[in-house]
Amino acid sequence: MPFTALPPIDNGAAPLIVTWHMLDAPRSNAAFAAALPMHDLPAWRVHLGMPMCGARMVDGSTAAIMELARQDVLMSYLYPFARQAAEEFPAALASIRAQLPVDDGPIGVLGGSLGGAVALRILADTEIPVFAGAVVNAAVRMRSVVGLFPGDYPYDAESEKAVGSLDFVAKAGAIAGRAPLLVVSGELDHPGLRADALDLVDALGERSELLSIPGLAHPLAEEPGIEPAPQLPQAREVDTGLTRWFRRHLEDAGQVLC
Repeated sequence: MPFTALPPIDNGAAPLIVTWHMLDAPRSNAAFAAALPMHDLPAWRVHLGMPMCGARMVDGSTAAIMELARQDVLMSYLYPFARQAAEEFPAALASIRAQLPVDDGPIGVLGGSLGGAVALRILADTEIPVFAGAVVNAAVRMRSVVGLFPGDYPYDAESEKAVGSLDFVAKAGAIAGRAPLLVVSGELDHPGLRADALDLVDALGERSELLSIPGLAHPLAEEPGIEPAPQLPQAREVDTGLTRWFRRHLEDAGQVLC
């Protein structure tokens, strides 16, 4: 699995924060790292590549991804992407720890859009220790994401089970029991995704915070969003909020000494 690793200032041993990028711009690990670098954190930030994105694209383009979405937006595209990225993570985490001087304590998790569903799944469905999580314009309820695509989706028993497994408002109790969560929502994001973000914060209660970003739509970078690009003003505001959030919870966990 490709990744982009950003070290702490001293390049030394430090806690780990792992991210999963969007399928909108920025749609690669390198581009996501440029949009949300969190430079001032005393932690390693490791930005993982999602399936079939960035260095994992088929023939260097997004055509194969778009074909999967055309075939079946839920069962060929959204659900397998989120499932595969989550299933790959334990092995990826072991590999990161073998390659980088990260500590073996609880990690931070961050995801944007569909990558947000991956981060939420790590919180809701695994026992990997996490000190804090954050999501940005996240796929909180996969049914809402399916609704962004044209036409009425023909749900059956299998697809109902799949979409239900990616409803993280319904799993708020499990998430709240694992780690505090920052929910970042652009005020110009898709209305359904914005509503789901607010519902998740309400369901999590005191274990969450909402950070609303004025002027932010769904993407965090300009198209095509594959290569690193200059940080947009709204992304810089998200980056500042994420840095503040993770630093606070590193301190709460005793992982930051100054």
